[in-house]
Amino acid sequence: MKSVMFGLMASVAMVGAASACEITLRSSDTHPEGYPTVVAVQEMGKLLEERSGGRLCVEVFHSAQLGEEKDTIEQTQLGVIDLNRVSLGPFNNIIEETKVFSLPYIFAGTDHMHKVVDGEIGERILNEFQNHQLVGLAYYDGGSRSFYNSQKPITSIADIEGMKFRVMQSDVFVDMVDALGGNATPLPYGEVYSSIQTGVIDGAENNWPSYESSGHYEVAGYYTLDQHLIVPEVLVMSQASWNKLSEEDQALVRQAAKDSVPVMRKLWAEREAASEEKVRASGVEVVSDIDKQPFMDAMNPVYEKHVTSDKLKALVSDIRAAQ
Repeated sequence: MKSVMFGLMASVAMVGAASACEITLRSSDTHPEGYPTVVAVQEMGKLLEERSGGRLCVEVFHSAQLGEEKDTIEQTQLGVIDLNRVSLGPFNNIIEETKVFSLPYIFAGTDHMHKVVDGEIGERILNEFQNHQLVGLAYYDGGSRSFYNSQKPITSIADIEGMKFRVMQSDVFVDMVDALGGNATPLPYGEVYSSIQTGVIDGAENNWPSYESSGHYEVAGYYTLDQHLIVPEVLVMSQASWNKLSEEDQALVRQAAKDSVPVMRKLWAEREAASEEKVRASGVEVVSDIDKQPFMDAMNPVYEKHVTSDKLKALVSDIRAAQ
């Protein structure tokens, strides 16, 4: 309830900026101003405003102003927040089908991921959000996630043994680290820097832009490009907010969200390259020559545990066939 009240107060405090619009959709993002996902939703807002003749606007609350992802998902389900850009990881324990996109090494690469989420499989999973008070609108890129830590370069599975890694609050992520011999520690994203700095955890796992923009590279100077996850992110809308719109406005929102995706992908590619350059220039030790096969083989128990239903097995099979 505290998180809901906080979201209400923050929303009311900032709604004045877009008060000229008939409907202002409040959108949450944990990333900072200028981050590709933030800019993409802002672009969606511009498209909506233009196409609706100024009736529909989007106000983006970046930098976790409305709370961390777990809290904002709940607020979005309740209708306190209208739009929410969220990593798929936190949805794994809510919407079973999202687990497949969070499975380690499910995608052969970014092109394969784009082909899947842009097609029938991606749409099939977006449709599942409607059973959880949400409307799935579009997928954004989350990059490839790799391990980083403050202790030593990781060149093999043996190096992970006993190390404490922060993961998102997802059973799949926890089991992935456990399967590699590490100790998984679910923590809010905002607590990672101080937790590494104080030794509560040894490291975490994320993409180049998040590793750089969060400053985690300052306290965790070893980055291993094992690229265990290529997890797309998702833009969702509250079902309650959606139901208040006319069918015409719903169509405008859905199309504007889809049209923001190419913008996000272009910005993401540029940001990824810039972040990698900055991190490497800072002196971080990057391990890029690594044999991924032992890591992939270690994931068999994760698949056995989490891909249990016929529906999930079919999704995994379809994704692999889409290469």
